[in-house]
Amino acid sequence: MSPTMRAVVFHGPGDLRDEVLPVPRPAAGEVVLHVDAALTCGTDVKTLRRGHPVMIPRVPTVFGHELAGTVTAVGAGVRGLREGDRLAVANSAPCGTCRLCAAGRANLCEDLLFVNGAYGEYIALPRRLTASNVVRLRAGTPAARAAFAEPLACALGALGRARVEPGQTVAVFGHGPLGCLLAMAAAAAKAHPVLVGKAGWRLEHVRGLGIAPCLDATTADVVAALREATGGRGAEVTIDATGRPEVWTQAVDAVARGGCVVFFGGCAPGTTVTVDTRRVHYEELALVGAFHHTPDLIRRSVDLLESDAIAPDGLLTHRRGLAGVREALEMMARGEALKVLVEP
Repeated sequence: MSPTMRAVVFHGPGDLRDEVLPVPRPAAGEVVLHVDAALTCGTDVKTLRRGHPVMIPRVPTVFGHELAGTVTAVGAGVRGLREGDRLAVANSAPCGTCRLCAAGRANLCEDLLFVNGAYGEYIALPRRLTASNVVRLRAGTPAARAAFAEPLACALGALGRARVEPGQTVAVFGHGPLGCLLAMAAAAAKAHPVLVGKAGWRLEHVRGLGIAPCLDATTADVVAALREATGGRGAEVTIDATGRPEVWTQAVDAVARGGCVVFFGGCAPGTTVTVDTRRVHYEELALVGAFHHTPDLIRRSVDLLESDAIAPDGLLTHRRGLAGVREALEMMARGEALKVLVEP
């Protein structure tokens, strides 16, 4: 009889089931990991609510995409990995051959392979991911910290799009986990981050972590406050991490002459924003999108996490087992958690 494992399986919007499945066996080029730590993510919350045709093109599938684990089985032809290796794992693998991969923009790969399965006891990593987008961890690196590699890589990609420089003011709209990671990454780049959020326990928790000065969007004119704090000029870089069109507009309003606005939070399909064409033209504003990550960014994020240059541990506000995944995502949806550590 084949060994079995517990897993949380996505069958469609609103349909999340606790199931018992066979432990996967590695095909050629694959490795099987025991999941030591998985993290909840706002994207999981949105996907559970409405699905995600890009990240989850087929259902049913084991849910979750932020993880770190230990290799338990290695398929034929795998080189450089062996049983017992501890890995930080990305949730996608580019093809490496399309025009965008060749241009160094693997996050926009025309055949980007997404991988899910963090909310299970074991996961089989496909050949392409095993070959290009896993990172071996140092001894002693906590799995819970290593699981931050994927979201941190996304944050690093956004800062790269903005070409953040030391000394710049970087205003991040949104004080959720990714907003906090953006601020941490900006501070690591020797910029001066400011977090904009709404009053409540999450904002107080973030303020207590000392990540960055925090502005309460419910009691202040945020644009005016940012301009006052920067001598009237505005922030050199503004980043939306909320995915709300009205906040995209605020981010444009708060940026300095010659500055860059990064649209990092994904808005609901069909939404639009308007821009002041005079400002964009005469003040040479750069308005850029930022999506996902690359293998290089995953490696950079692991380096930052392992060197303590970025220490996101304080963002873990709750801990659950697999049976608590739905509750964890509901807590996230209600704004009652930042990150929940799931330990299969």
